[in-house]
Amino acid sequence: MQPHRKPLTRDDLTRAYSTYGRPRSRWLVGGEFERHLLDGEGRPAPYEGRHGVRELLHRYIVDGWIPAREGSGIIALVKNGASITLEPGAQFELSGRPYKDAQGVLAEARAFATDLDARLEGTPFRQSALGFTPFADIERVGWVPKGRYAIMGPYLRTVGKLGHHMMKGTCATQASYDFSDERDASAKVRVGIVLAPIISAAFANSPLTNGKPNGWMTFRGHIWTDTDPARCGFPDAAEDFSYARWIDWMLDVPMMFTKSGGVWRHAHGRTFRQWMEQGDEGRFPTEKDWDLHLTSVFPEVRVKQQIEVRMGDCVPLDLSAAFVALWEGLFYDRRALDQALALSGLFASFGSKADRFNVACKHGLAGSIGGRRLSTWAESVVDIARDGLTRVAPQDVALLAPLERVVASGESPAAHLLRALSGDFSPGNVLDHTRVDGTIV
Repeated sequence: MQPHRKPLTRDDLTRAYSTYGRPRSRWLVGGEFERHLLDGEGRPAPYEGRHGVRELLHRYIVDGWIPAREGSGIIALVKNGASITLEPGAQFELSGRPYKDAQGVLAEARAFATDLDARLEGTPFRQSALGFTPFADIERVGWVPKGRYAIMGPYLRTVGKLGHHMMKGTCATQASYDFSDERDASAKVRVGIVLAPIISAAFANSPLTNGKPNGWMTFRGHIWTDTDPARCGFPDAAEDFSYARWIDWMLDVPMMFTKSGGVWRHAHGRTFRQWMEQGDEGRFPTEKDWDLHLTSVFPEVRVKQQIEVRMGDCVPLDLSAAFVALWEGLFYDRRALDQALALSGLFASFGSKADRFNVACKHGLAGSIGGRRLSTWAESVVDIARDGLTRVAPQDVALLAPLERVVASGESPAAHLLRALSGDFSPGNVLDHTRVDGTIV
């Protein structure tokens, strides 16, 4: 968005969204892959210190990665449209560049994981594919020194019980997709938000906390239900999406922070709408402030210039690629999207949004909604996506195979992991079974 000379208005924001659509020929696919870096005792890599994440980031600079800093600390790296970022507990994330298909996304993610393994040689740390850190006491995990995290941490303590677990303990698989116009965005967002519990169950992979089973298939998913209800989960504005409804919802989400002149400031729960209408000590928000606000809102589906689907636990790369390909098949073929809309309508008729998601988080694919196991619902979703890919990206059909095996088994990745561990929850055994280049079934 271009700078405005006049104060920012709701109409400005609505007009901006109307420019985000792209013609079908220019649609791309993007992926984001978070992972834990754990030592032989299951302890997360710290930011500071010998073999810490800060030191690791420095190793990338010599290969052309450009650092972003806050104070004296490197907090991110960028190169050729991709970025390496850190979650608050120093979880490591690749936000890849966009590609024409999921095959391109996977190739980049695999190369990155192999390269990261090489950079971790000689350190005590290894990559681990889990939705939640399996051994650490969250209160003892250190913070990455980012100004926004220093404000988010205390704020989230006031609105939920598990905000620090979200910040310092979770890792996810996410993907981003284009849309053509408001109608197309509405269909995709509704499908994403309504089917989110099914997909969460299919990628549920966080059954361990403090070295033992926690009773959830996706504890990461459960964490989001007690982080901040005002900015997380399943907003009505997503299920019945329009640009105006979405903007109105985000305008009324309490802000956690603002940033001006490189300085982070507490927003003290003021909404963006209040700031836009009343100002703050004579300062009114800009488009840059709005973009920053969007990064602090965490629904299961988020709409910025693309549509982000955010409900997958961190899983091995082959299954992560299936996550990316699944949504490509659902979103990028019109017939598949219409079928997914019809399935969404049926699924949404059973119970409340909260109840459906709780079943998915607790029981994974073994849970039942509307008298059908979630694995059966997932089979329908995967079948639609496969047909869609056959028409629009046949080269990506094979990427669904790991997901098809999981769904056919009737159990989430978490259940397969617990069985593979055979009651041995030692760090070495867990790390051996949660390799980023590993498989589920």
